[in-house]
Amino acid sequence: MPIEIRELVIKATVLQDLNSGSAPNNGVPPSEELVKTCVEKVLEIIKERNER
Repeated sequence: MPIEIRELVIKATVLQDLNSGSAPNNGVPPSEELVKTCVEKVLEIIKERNER
């Protein structure tokens, strides 16, 4: 039986590590980049489920 998700709440805590230089700085704050990545993945999953 399929499940319908009417609301999706995502909470995250982002801590900035000033000692780490592994992430490239492209002018976008790390928290915004993380949110963008998460949104893209969620939309991709929703799209895949709708194609079934």
